[in-house]
Amino acid sequence: MKATEVPEIAGAYLFESTPYADERGFFCRTFDADVVRSVGLDPHSFVQDSVSRSARGVLRGLHLRSGAGEAKLVRCSYGRIFDVVVDLRTDSPTYRNRAFFTLSGETQATLYIPAGCAHGFQALTETADTSYRIDRSHDPSQDVTIAFNDPELGIPWPLPATSMSQRDREAPSLAEVLKQQKS
Repeated sequence: MKATEVPEIAGAYLFESTPYADERGFFCRTFDADVVRSVGLDPHSFVQDSVSRSARGVLRGLHLRSGAGEAKLVRCSYGRIFDVVVDLRTDSPTYRNRAFFTLSGETQATLYIPAGCAHGFQALTETADTSYRIDRSHDPSQDVTIAFNDPELGIPWPLPATSMSQRDREAPSLAEVLKQQKS
């Protein structure tokens, strides 16, 4: 497993595994505390594992947490997703940068997203399972959602959105979220 810095988002990393495949299927290390530690992250800081299953075209996001935020490791464990990260840390050298990834069950790559970055994804296959390892307990009062189709962000979603939560459909623009956070 190797870690590569994501140039568009300061502090973000892509952890790439090497699946071993044979006639039985494949085996792959998806988390390695030593590799995580080697890039300055505390592997013991993660307190919650979650998984979502999405059908082709389902769009989830853009989500982040207010307050201290939350850092997370995201991996598509089955299928394929188009993954998006937007840096919203005002003190970051990559503030407002975006980065796009295709994560898949074939590669088992894991993306580390620092606290203060918005995250979303769209399922590209009939079934896509996405695993999350999060460094804070969930507090719904800190949920922040930004419109997935905000023209200021110009995210090139690869498919029409076939389904999303009401929260995602009704999300405010980035400008509205930033204005609310200042008040």
